[in-house]
Amino acid sequence: MIKFRIDVDYPYPSRIKSFLHIATNLKTSKEYLKNSKILAKMFNDSSEEIKIFWFFTIKTLPDKELLSLINNSKHEIALHIIKSPHYEFEIISKITKQKIRYYTIHGTSNFLTRLLWRRWKARFPEIPKNFPLKSFHHFPTLPFDALCYREYDSIAVKIAQKNIAKNRVLEIHPQWLFQKGKMNRRGAYNKTLKQLLKIDDKLQYVEKRKKMSVTIGRDYREYQKDIFPNESYIRKLRDLNIDVFTFIERAWSKPILSPNKKWIRTTDNVAMLNLTTYDSWWKKIGKKTRNMVRKSQKSGIITKISSPNLALAKGICKIYNETPIRQNRIFPHYGTGLKKVERNLLSSNDHVFIGSYYENELVGFVDLIIGENITIISQILSLKKYWNKAINNSLIAKTVEVCLKHNRNWLMYGRMGNHPSLDRFKSNIGFERLNLNRYYIILTLKGKLAVRVGLHRNLKDVIPQRIISFLLPVYNWFSTIKIKKN
Repeated sequence: MIKFRIDVDYPYPSRIKSFLHIATNLKTSKEYLKNSKILAKMFNDSSEEIKIFWFFTIKTLPDKELLSLINNSKHEIALHIIKSPHYEFEIISKITKQKIRYYTIHGTSNFLTRLLWRRWKARFPEIPKNFPLKSFHHFPTLPFDALCYREYDSIAVKIAQKNIAKNRVLEIHPQWLFQKGKMNRRGAYNKTLKQLLKIDDKLQYVEKRKKMSVTIGRDYREYQKDIFPNESYIRKLRDLNIDVFTFIERAWSKPILSPNKKWIRTTDNVAMLNLTTYDSWWKKIGKKTRNMVRKSQKSGIITKISSPNLALAKGICKIYNETPIRQNRIFPHYGTGLKKVERNLLSSNDHVFIGSYYENELVGFVDLIIGENITIISQILSLKKYWNKAINNSLIAKTVEVCLKHNRNWLMYGRMGNHPSLDRFKSNIGFERLNLNRYYIILTLKGKLAVRVGLHRNLKDVIPQRIISFLLPVYNWFSTIKIKKN
């Protein structure tokens, strides 16, 4: 059984709104205990054997909607004490009309929170000897939201499962369901919790980014699987406080024949290679590229599928940190440590890695993402000191071979038009520009205003290509100057 302790410290997803509520006791029905209600629905949807202990303060007492959601055997209401045990016990019993068995004490670690909760004399209130509730503090717990702050989803799930096997209770706070608390290092744990509860949720890969005050949502696996938002899907997007949601039409897999007229449509593109046989690809790429592949093989380069382990992580880390500049611009992975590379490898469940080796040293690799009816090149990198061995060409040849062996006829390699030299490489190895539709769904009034002024689109998608072609060399020059100064 998975046991949860939920400390409902604050009533609203917004910290500022929660502080105002606690300080003034003014309550608005909109978004009151919103994250707690989302959690309750998640627990009710799970088929796992679970028990949830909800610890409410007198400032976060459950309303009728939440009480109806937790009115089953999975849930139990308890008291989160602020400063007056008997008075608060009486209040929560009267409001919930349920038997209360346990209590915990709300912590106030700094002066601001003590001021907010008006706990002047002591950090923790004294519990009377005749108090009828039992302390829940004796149960061993694992701070699950803190775990999700420092670990990747898959690793956090494994650690949580080990602690569950030891009968530890997972402790979470609703306010960190979707956001990170940088000061106290908690959250966001929404995706990880869904994996732990084994909830088949189509929104588990939706990521959010802020653009000014507007929240743009996107499923980061939009190229790997078909997305067609229905009413239920859109309703759940609103629960995530998303103003505008965007997704790509995977025209090669499942074209959208009747898109909603309210959706905003723009154009996008990908570099795509349609594979039929290895021989047809070999003939398509031209004599010069074929010679580069042969040159790599004659130079002693051995290219093969590599297992995601420590040895591969060390090789990738070496490639990342060889140089701070690649393709005449700052390389974002420069400075990445071994531990982070290893964690990325171990959490890459839908990835395949192909490595090129020279005298048993990893000199290049390609990271492939396996999707529905598509394989995506996430990264392809090699050591610059072996540039004359045409390693990347050898990696592409092996990638084509692997795709065809597993009946993957579509191979994608980012977009076309963002980098001239990379675009030339893509064209030389057979990739072509495939134009696609990108849709934007307006979910809120704020989202409607954002779309009107163009905030929903990336700047690079708005600037004309001729201007981008002019600005790229200038940007690259500034990048190299910055590196040299440092």
